[in-house]
Amino acid sequence: MLSVLRNRGYRRLFTGQVIALVGTGLATVALSLLAYDIAGSDAGSVLGTALAIKMVAYVGLAPVISALAHRLPPRPLLVGADLVRAAVALALPFVGEVWQVYLLIFVLQAASATFTPAFQSLIPKLLPAENDYTQALSLSRLAYDLEILFSPLLAAALLRWITYNWLFLGTVVGFLASAALVLSAAFPKSSPGPAEEAASFMARATRGTRLFLATPRLRALLGLTLAVAAGGSMVMVNTIVYVREHLGRAASDVPVALGAYGAGSILAALLLPRLLRRAGDRALMLPAAFTSAGLLIALAAVTWTRPGGWTWPVLLAAWAAFGVTESVIMTPTGRLIRRSAAPADLTAAFATQFSLSHGCWLVTYPLAGWLGATAGLASVALVLGLVALGAAVAAWRLWPAPDPSRLPHLHTALEHGHPHLADAHHVGPGWRHTHDFVIDDLHERWPLRTAV
Repeated sequence: MLSVLRNRGYRRLFTGQVIALVGTGLATVALSLLAYDIAGSDAGSVLGTALAIKMVAYVGLAPVISALAHRLPPRPLLVGADLVRAAVALALPFVGEVWQVYLLIFVLQAASATFTPAFQSLIPKLLPAENDYTQALSLSRLAYDLEILFSPLLAAALLRWITYNWLFLGTVVGFLASAALVLSAAFPKSSPGPAEEAASFMARATRGTRLFLATPRLRALLGLTLAVAAGGSMVMVNTIVYVREHLGRAASDVPVALGAYGAGSILAALLLPRLLRRAGDRALMLPAAFTSAGLLIALAAVTWTRPGGWTWPVLLAAWAAFGVTESVIMTPTGRLIRRSAAPADLTAAFATQFSLSHGCWLVTYPLAGWLGATAGLASVALVLGLVALGAAVAAWRLWPAPDPSRLPHLHTALEHGHPHLADAHHVGPGWRHTHDFVIDDLHERWPLRTAV
């Protein structure tokens, strides 16, 4: 897996990503303590609103920013986003009002909604080989999982010597280091085509969405993401309720349960490059979605029984399994997007995936919290299990098997002599040929599966 780090451009981008992730983790801890200083017992409400602002910014802004920034080369876009994030982190220790926290969080997440899709769209250009790109996706997933485990431990160690305000300085350093590494990396040259230049703002802002809606495997990806969000929300929102209230265990067992979730995800990320070479995306991702649904429904059944000594290891195993299913579904996402988008559309496609995936979490997070508080853990597990099951069934029906990249299709609107028809032959009302098929300006609809 580490062989992809021999690529100088990717190595610097990945290093910047890791440093920025650690800085973000420190900021998460510091923000919790800042909210408590400002709001006291209402700190949970402040943090909940801040998370909602984060999701709204991700869902609403990513495609819009992608459309506005389509003419910008990636380097100034990424560096500018890092500098904005560093400035926000530098300002956070000096706020004294809740509304100021909300405003700065919105600006910070708007910058992240700029940075992340642009960053994701660069990786397949730096690593065009399928195996290298798969390894890079697993490395990125591994970095996210290790950050979840490492950043709280680092913050706890630092807080023995410094006040929490200094943690924001670590965040600033992380974003500045990321910007410096982006500046030093060599990127492949690319520019928007004439059709993209001429497109209206609305057409650019909705381009990724139209691509997702027209491509069967990407429509299926939305269902898979919803299944992941159902299981992940149960873990992230209700772990503390399961550990402290349902099982009556010590607070120190909460990070143990979350650690099991992270360990499952890390294990899957390490094994996925080899598994994907043997089985392919569809053969792994669809069963993982059904497994997530089954885990939630089984969790509901276990929760309805009286807790015993066996319940704690069962919970740890279930949380680890949730981590495995999330990693198996989310790690290959970039492979599906790369297969389904022209190079010029990669940024728009990743921005749309970034937006729609967080839209799924925006639905399941409050469902896991509100329903769990009013109807109980067993009921919310069952409801989320049914949501995941419906999403998995939808993904299975939407994703055709087999799903080849090369598809025969017919052009009826292009005139004879068009450069795209160089290898086509005349058939009835148009011209037929076969090539790697993606939705673009020349291919606005997915060909029928019966096309020959």
